Amino acid sequence: MDIVALGESMVTLIPTHPGPLSDVPIFSRAIGGAESNVACAMAALGHSARWVSRVGTDGFGQCVTAGVAEYGVDVSTVRRDPCRPTGVYFRTAADRDSGAHEVAYYRAGSAASAMSPANVDMHAVRDCRILHLSGITAALSADCHALLHRLTAPAAGRPLISFDVNYRPALWRGKDAARTLLELARRADIVFVGEDEAAQVWGVTGGPAAVRRLLREPGVLVVKQGARGATAFRRQAQGTDEPTATVSAVPEGAFEPSPTVTAVSATGAGDSFAAGYLSATLRALPPRQRLRHGHLLAAATLTTPTDLAPPPARAHADHLATLDDAAWGRLRLAPGWTQTARATEEANTP
Repeated sequence: MDIVALGESMVTLIPTHPGPLSDVPIFSRAIGGAESNVACAMAALGHSARWVSRVGTDGFGQCVTAGVAEYGVDVSTVRRDPCRPTGVYFRTAADRDSGAHEVAYYRAGSAASAMSPANVDMHAVRDCRILHLSGITAALSADCHALLHRLTAPAAGRPLISFDVNYRPALWRGKDAARTLLELARRADIVFVGEDEAAQVWGVTGGPAAVRRLLREPGVLVVKQGARGATAFRRQAQGTDEPTATVSAVPEGAFEPSPTVTAVSATGAGDSFAAGYLSATLRALPPRQRLRHGHLLAAATLTTPTDLAPPPARAHADHLATLDDAAWGRLRLAPGWTQTARATEEANTP
C-alpha cells in the first residue's frame, strides 16, 4: 500500500438546519475520523490506501466500513467487535464570525478503543510506504497508546511514520497529553501540528521555529498556521530524500501562504492538508509544492460542509501548485471550485 491509516472512525450526525444542538430536530448521517479521512482522500487522489480499525457489529459499524470502502480504501483488516459499539458524534457547523461550533462525542468504550498490539494485524499495518497515525488514537485507551508506542518504535524496514498531533483536550482529561504526544511525535518521520496546538499542549510560543526547537527529531515537521499558511522544516539525509538521522540544529523553515478560501466548515481540513502533503511526498514533488498541495486539498474540504470533499483533478492541482508567487497570491477558492476545475479539465481532454 502507498499508505495505511490506523484509527477510530465514527458515524457523524450533522444538523440539517443551523442552530445549537438543543434546537436541531433532524440530522443527516455521514462518517468522520481523522485517520480514515486521510485514507479516503489519498484514495481519491489515486493512491492505494488501507484503513485499519475496529467497529461494532451494529448498523453504524457497517455504515462506517462501507462508507470508507466507497472511496476505494481497503477495509479488509477492519475488525467487528461484538461486545463494543461503534462511536458516534454530533456536530454543528462553525459560526461564520466566531468559528465556534458544538461537538458531542459518544465514543467511550467504543470498539476502536479496544485496539491493541494483540488484536491488530501488525503486518497489514506495516505493509506500506507511509503509516499515518494521530494523537487521537493514543488518547482512546491505554491499549491504543501501547499500540502506537509499538508502531512508532525504531525498527528495520519500518515504513515512514506520519503523525498528526490532533490534540483533542476532551479526550485527554486526567491523562498526560503533553508527555505522550511529545514522545510519539519525536519517534515519527513526518509530523503535522498546528501552531495553536503546540501552544495548548506544550506551552510553546514564539512561532514555528520554537516548535522545531522542541521537535528536533522528525525529518519533516509541518507547522500549520491557520489561514495564514504553513511552515515546513525538512532535512535531507545523506543518500536519500527521506529522514533517518537526528537533527542537531534547527534549520530555517520554508513558509508557504494559503490561498484565500471562502470557508464553509473547517472540520476535516487538517486531515485533507495532511493527505495533500503526503500525496505530494509519495510523488517526490519539491518541498514547496508539497505544502501547496496540502493547502489545495484543505481548501477543497473548507469549501464544503462535510469532513471530506472531492479533490481537484491532479493536473489542475499540479498546475496551481507551480504558479508563481504573484499568481498564487491572487487565488480565490470558493465553494464548488474543485468541480469547476474538473469540468474544465474534462472538457479539454480529447
